[in-house]
Amino acid sequence: MRADLRIDNTHVLDVYSGEIADMPVCVREGRILGFARLEADATVDDGGAFLLPGFIDAHVHLESSMLCPARFAQAVLPWGTVTIIADPHEIANVKGTDGLAYMLEATRRLPLDVRFMLPSCVPALPVEDAGASLSAADLLPWLDHPRVAGLGEMMNVPGVLSGDVELMAKMRAALDRGKKVDGHSPGLTGQGLDAYIATGISTDHECVTVGEIQDRIRRGMYVLLRESSASRDLLRLLSGVTPANSRRCLFCSDDLHPAAILENGHIDNHLRLAVAAGLDPVAAVRMATLNAAECYGLIDKGGIAPGRVADLVLVDNLRDFRVGAVWAAGRLAAENGRMLEALAPADDAAMRGSVRLAPLPANPFALRIPGGKARVIRLLPRSLMTEHHIRKVGVTADGDFDFALNPGLVKVAVLERHRATGKIGLGLLDENYGLRGGAIATSVAHDSHNLVVVGDNDDDMRLAVEETARLGGGVVMAADCRILATLPLPVAGLMSDRSAEETADAMRALLRLARVHYHIREEFDAVMALSFLALPVIPHLKITARGLFDVDAFRFVDIAAP
Repeated sequence: MRADLRIDNTHVLDVYSGEIADMPVCVREGRILGFARLEADATVDDGGAFLLPGFIDAHVHLESSMLCPARFAQAVLPWGTVTIIADPHEIANVKGTDGLAYMLEATRRLPLDVRFMLPSCVPALPVEDAGASLSAADLLPWLDHPRVAGLGEMMNVPGVLSGDVELMAKMRAALDRGKKVDGHSPGLTGQGLDAYIATGISTDHECVTVGEIQDRIRRGMYVLLRESSASRDLLRLLSGVTPANSRRCLFCSDDLHPAAILENGHIDNHLRLAVAAGLDPVAAVRMATLNAAECYGLIDKGGIAPGRVADLVLVDNLRDFRVGAVWAAGRLAAENGRMLEALAPADDAAMRGSVRLAPLPANPFALRIPGGKARVIRLLPRSLMTEHHIRKVGVTADGDFDFALNPGLVKVAVLERHRATGKIGLGLLDENYGLRGGAIATSVAHDSHNLVVVGDNDDDMRLAVEETARLGGGVVMAADCRILATLPLPVAGLMSDRSAEETADAMRALLRLARVHYHIREEFDAVMALSFLALPVIPHLKITARGLFDVDAFRFVDIAAP
């Protein structure tokens, strides 16, 4: 038999046995033939590099890169990521099943293998105002799609624990088809965790302590170690990974901005960080390949063996993991950090025009706190969690919040942007975020993706909101009643139609302004921190278009504290 490709003179990492062997690898029609030195149409000799299986991102919201699917593929493939497990609940919260159809079509012909977990919670909670609502009946026709691997992160923990009929129907439909159900249960322990897992949920990427990792692995779960733009958990949690449990651990990026990908890499960066922190290189590579493939039922991926898909990555060593060449299903897709061919974006016309705000009232951000005591949100560096503080604030004789009497405090507002209902939720951020000198608005606000704005004066907040709506979505920075910088995101208000480099440059400019003009602390990703303020499934105090939400008490609370 003749091979299409033979790769010679490499150290092949066998993720099954843990051995590293010097042997040729032959490929034919996109799959690995074996290790005999067959005649081949093309040969590659890489002088002693290490040949690894293609990397798998076990949980990612592709839309959160702010790149359309083709641009995202061009960004991550040169770093060795050949497969992703994507949860499109961002675009589904904006466009419903039309958004799912767009994502499936936009990824159909990419060299990046994109598998989907159907969004389980659209909206994330019944108390949110998303652009769509997906029932079990809505999801059912999609579960049999060959690139759908299961049901995405089950964020509505109270709904699961109370046996919500609709949630149970979604999970049963996936499990009956032998497909996975992803979890999302930060802080859940003991009997509650037992009940949550007993419903069939088998992964979690929201662990915040080593103890939570161990609790979940003991109960048969896979644990995903996340390193994202907003939440850098990997190094903090790595001490919970042991030789005995590492086969239940995976890597994921969850939400990464394009500048972070272009500067630091993708799953290869997880490998570098983990090995530098002391994790065995073979165990680390398994977490980036075989473990993820087994977890999500990708039976022909994750290893270099006869019959497996020829997703292959050449790296210089098992410490730096500098990627030289990447093959996707046997075809050379990228070399020395560059894609070998441009990828054309799919038609996205139906995903545009998604920002529909009601006309703003005369004083949309007026905030009454009659007693002078308020609930205040405190952002935490490099974390999706917030703190719930109660403190005295300065108010006018009429009980109105006054910026001049509260140096360091800023207003935050969430405006419903899907159906022009006019809902506006108002709150306060404390000094920890550090903003002063204007306002920042974004239409990326997990998970319902209403419009979030924060500022130290009402005029700039209004200007930033109006400009975001005019752009059809994006990020806007305003100061002194003028626009300082923008990043248009016209595709569902979530994604750019520009290249990764252009989008990254625009984001770098925004983040530079965040430091230099707004004086926002370096520990925060100034934009992504705002995006997660509106996610009421992660403790402790969040804000939606309906107002402040106490995640622990699982109810809305008034900004005026007793």
